Amino acid sequence: MRFAYRFSGLLGTVYRRGNLSFTRDGNSLLSPVGNRISLFDLKNNKCETLPLATRLNIVCVGLSPDGSLAILVDEEGAALLVSLIGKCVIHQFYFHKPVHSVSFSPDGKKFVVTKDNLAYLYHAPGKKREFNAFVLDKTYYGPYDETTCIDWTDDSKCFAVGSKDMSTWVFGAERWANLIYYSLGGHKDVIVACFFEENSLDLYTISQDAALCVWQCDTELDGLKPMPPKKAAKEKEAAEDDEELLEEPKGEEIHGKADPSEEETRNKVKYSRVAKYFFNKEGDFNNLTAAAYHKKTHLLVTGFASGVFHLHELPDFNLIHSLSISDQRIASISINCTGDWIAFGCSGLGQLLVWEWQSESYVLKQQGHFNSMVSLAYSPDGQYIVTGGEDGKVKVWNTSSSFCFVTFTEHNSGVTAVTFTSTGYVVLSASLDGTVRAFDLHRYRNFRTFTSPRPSQFSCLAVDSSGEIVAAGSQDSFEIFIWSMQSGRLLDVLAGHEGPISSLSFNPMKCVLASASWDKTVKLWDMLDSWQTKETFIINSDVLVVAFRPDGKELAVAALNGQITFWDHDNAVQTGSIEGRHDLQMGRKELDKITAKQAAKGKSFTTLCYSADGQSILAGGLSKFVCIYNVKEQILMKKFEISCNHSLDAMEEYLDRRKMTEFGSMALIDEGGGGDEGVAIPLPGVKRGDMSYRHFKPEIRVTCVRFCPTGRSWAATSTEGLLLYSLDSGLMFDPFELDIDVTPSNIRKTLGQKEYTMAIVMAFKLNEKKLIQEVIEAVPSSEVDVVCSSLPDLYVEKLLEFLASAFETSCHLEFYLIWAHKLLMLHGQKLKTKSVKLLPVIQFLQKSIQRHFEEVSKLCEWNIYNIKYALAISQQRGMKRAAEETPGDEEELDSDSDYLMQEAHKDN
Repeated sequence: MRFAYRFSGLLGTVYRRGNLSFTRDGNSLLSPVGNRISLFDLKNNKCETLPLATRLNIVCVGLSPDGSLAILVDEEGAALLVSLIGKCVIHQFYFHKPVHSVSFSPDGKKFVVTKDNLAYLYHAPGKKREFNAFVLDKTYYGPYDETTCIDWTDDSKCFAVGSKDMSTWVFGAERWANLIYYSLGGHKDVIVACFFEENSLDLYTISQDAALCVWQCDTELDGLKPMPPKKAAKEKEAAEDDEELLEEPKGEEIHGKADPSEEETRNKVKYSRVAKYFFNKEGDFNNLTAAAYHKKTHLLVTGFASGVFHLHELPDFNLIHSLSISDQRIASISINCTGDWIAFGCSGLGQLLVWEWQSESYVLKQQGHFNSMVSLAYSPDGQYIVTGGEDGKVKVWNTSSSFCFVTFTEHNSGVTAVTFTSTGYVVLSASLDGTVRAFDLHRYRNFRTFTSPRPSQFSCLAVDSSGEIVAAGSQDSFEIFIWSMQSGRLLDVLAGHEGPISSLSFNPMKCVLASASWDKTVKLWDMLDSWQTKETFIINSDVLVVAFRPDGKELAVAALNGQITFWDHDNAVQTGSIEGRHDLQMGRKELDKITAKQAAKGKSFTTLCYSADGQSILAGGLSKFVCIYNVKEQILMKKFEISCNHSLDAMEEYLDRRKMTEFGSMALIDEGGGGDEGVAIPLPGVKRGDMSYRHFKPEIRVTCVRFCPTGRSWAATSTEGLLLYSLDSGLMFDPFELDIDVTPSNIRKTLGQKEYTMAIVMAFKLNEKKLIQEVIEAVPSSEVDVVCSSLPDLYVEKLLEFLASAFETSCHLEFYLIWAHKLLMLHGQKLKTKSVKLLPVIQFLQKSIQRHFEEVSKLCEWNIYNIKYALAISQQRGMKRAAEETPGDEEELDSDSDYLMQEAHKDN
């Protein structure tokens, strides 16, 4: 068992807050997800979460024009400069205050950061190594209230900044004689967005009250005059002498006035408002919340608080589309470089949509669980993950693409448990609404609904290895209900527990059910002997979760006192225990009055899962840590920190002194009921603000952990989302029975002598993946049969594991299929005797082959339809030769078409 697992992906959450950004080619989309960034590849239909994280939730993202760099800024103003090519952090910087927006100039040489009512112009990091990547160039003063948006001219000479004081300011990025600053009014609400026209200083400004102003400039971009050198030098010296009010490194300061004098405006750039338009509002509360503009196509997209969005053509303000995404506020809009795709982010429900407006179709439509995820389960081949959440939804995710491809919404309350049957085509879910539902993954429908004679809230669920018996435990009637999957009938009600049922688990090898309860007992029920109690184990504390080992010979039990105990259930003997209470290391909540060390004494594991080989056990609970224990040695092998996001509660071990006042913690102070839209009017008689607007920090916790049946990865549902950790094969050099003569040169020499079996054995001893691949691909396909028959048994297992991993990336599909087929045919009987040990490897191989089968079968079906279409078109139009020649030739043509169809079916 290797513990070189690393974070590989975040599922279940596609968008939280912040601005969306398309990459330079327009085929990928960057989406902030909490304190991480997800990259959605829209062409290849894949999602990837970058292996980096900020300290708090990300609020704004700035993407460089060449797409190689990104600036991520969190809630407190801490910034990370990230390389999107290397997917690593290059530089860290602290802006000291919350940042509203970041924008690179089109030439990539500078970027603007706005915070409070100021705009800061920085030199962008270049292609060479620099001691300080962020160098302040100028500071711009002008707005009286917080800034909201930024936009640049196409030649990077000027930029515009919108503000909450209903004004828009145009600043020169360089020292221009006829444009230092310009203030534009004309609005009655907060400026949401401002956009320059293509290759022009003409400007569009959009306010929150759904008003659009069109500003025309009397000067072209070429008409901007550089400042005379002497005057510029004097002003720069004056700015350096005036050191006040800035905690930043001092740059040049530019102070703007809202009402400049006539002398200051003489021979300067002037703006005039040529039009003002109003969007059709459906109600008083339908505020405009987001906007994006594509300069080449003159397309303006605006989003509203009601979920409606409009597409207009500027400058004539012609309405193209008016559609609705949902009933939630649209938080961010982005348009790709070609102007074909529009991305929408809704933070209320965690929605992310990419819409192709010309064909009126969705390119991407994803939504995570907008409440906490409670349970997860892997499919038997490890290709899919099913999750259940408190929002009552059951979602199925593809582990390869990280996309959700089906959502079931039949439940009326929170889902408490989900599982797959042994076939992998049926998903079962239990809910607090008193139903257990079975979903078909072929037709995507709810084909069975299991209910109890009297209403019960189901807290746990299990299905036996045959997939015929379904069991669910109730948390209010203390009973276990047994149904038949085939008929849907209730078979029996198992009574005997004196407390809520907390967990159920079927033995994989026998038809025995283990049930855990808060009455401090674990009961074993024999499903084949009238559902009688076979054994009862007395535990020292309330039992929270039980789990069988994959071979069914051991039972793990986690209790409220923080202990994990292991039982030989056949002999009713406890074989070991782990004291895991202190390994959780629970953080201190903001409102806790005891230390984190004292609070940890009351914590326990709430979820358990054996590894695929049964040698280790994975445990998680109300903590940011997931622990892996060695079952035989009963020691902690490794701890994984699920999150480093301090926007969640219970992350810090000690209280922050900066948040302590003479009146207590800052978390206890009610900052009012106002939301983002303004100050809310409280209800009559309310003294502490309207509780419906209260703001709270979600607590970090792990609700469920599961190992993949292939043994290559494991997953955990947490407050952050569904986190995947996969085996990092390239992390360490791990030779096997290495001799002094086993070197790459000797292996290639042996291969040149056509001693293929010896070369493969030597390559596995060195255990370098690229070298193993080189040796195996050098074996002629005609020699595969001979090599497989002469291969030692120990190396058959290693070769099967290598083939399973090679299927993931290699294009030599038929060649590796020949290897797998010959190995299984020649060594199948010997492998069957070690089936329990080799089960993860076989399942990994099955997963890889199944994925290729689905992809190739889709391609073959597509080819069949294309051939049918081509034949139909040729027969309709008629070929010149067929029209001129005899009927006998037409029959020959028909026989040719039949032959093509037969060949296509053979390929399929």
